[in-house]
Amino acid sequence: MRSIEHNAFLLMIVAISLAFAWILWPFYGAVLWGTIIAVLFAPLYRRLLRLLRGRRNFAAFVTVFVIIAIVILPMTIIGASLTQEAIGFYEKVQSGEVDFARFFRQVHDVLPGWATGLLDRFGLASLGALQEKLSAGLLAGSQYIATQALNIGQSTFDFIVNLFVMLYLLFFLLRDEAALSKRIRDAIPLRAEQKQDFLSKFTIVIRATVKGDMLVALLQGTLGGLIFWFLGIGAPLLWGVVMAFFSLLPAIGAGLIWVPVAIYLLASGAVWQGVVLIAFGSLVIGLVDNFLRPILVGKDTKMPDYVVLVSTLGGIATFGLNGFVVGPVIAAMFIAAWDIFTASRKRVEGDGSLR
Repeated sequence: MRSIEHNAFLLMIVAISLAFAWILWPFYGAVLWGTIIAVLFAPLYRRLLRLLRGRRNFAAFVTVFVIIAIVILPMTIIGASLTQEAIGFYEKVQSGEVDFARFFRQVHDVLPGWATGLLDRFGLASLGALQEKLSAGLLAGSQYIATQALNIGQSTFDFIVNLFVMLYLLFFLLRDEAALSKRIRDAIPLRAEQKQDFLSKFTIVIRATVKGDMLVALLQGTLGGLIFWFLGIGAPLLWGVVMAFFSLLPAIGAGLIWVPVAIYLLASGAVWQGVVLIAFGSLVIGLVDNFLRPILVGKDTKMPDYVVLVSTLGGIATFGLNGFVVGPVIAAMFIAAWDIFTASRKRVEGDGSLR
């Protein structure tokens, strides 16, 4: 009888938890980023808490204010500038000022024989076929931009609401950090050492993924945008953001943007610009990942590149833009959970062999 009651109680907990998750789902982005930012800025909150002699409300308020000043406001300004630049670039494409077909024609004319043969295998050797594929891609992009333009009012309202929810939640996550942490530890049905390992892994993974991957992406995108601006390439902010996004994907990276542009510069006669871009991309942008990521992330938390790539693409496909954080975090927690399980099983087997 007690077993039936216990199972029924567990079923009720699962059902209520799923219902609560369903209610929160419209704001999952706000909850996600509120939690991530709280984990990242928890050390700052604790330091302020000591300086302010234990006044939790004031320390949490100051921390949120600092986050707004150094994260939210700059991102908002960059987002507004990016929107204007993207619209301007799109208008240039529509007017023909930016002609991708001419770009491919110039590049195609300077390619060696083996490269044109490779294009022929993929059905891209014909400039007419290439232009047709390009037009189809531009048409799809135009339809997407038009759809976003129609929904811009609703999107702006949703952004403001989610931003308010995130900041509101962030304040209480910081202020009640100790109590919430204790409640989570008490609720997790694991042994004490497993709880400690799992929660410490979660914190390390969040900080490594966001602090490491996002800062590396931000730096690579900034460097890419600056070199594009220096060389007089149009829409440097837009291309910098695109390079930052691609730099999150190992084995692809920002080179997916700057390499074709460098080839185009060489093909169009801008030799010194092309050489400078290749040198800067290879020696500066490309090496940032190799030198900076181990410092920010650390060897113990670095996942294999293929896991990061697949989990990032899968996360984006499933969760949208938030997926570039959600995907790697889920993958890292999957690996951590199995590592903890394996270590626990070996410990149990070791204890049994000693007997």
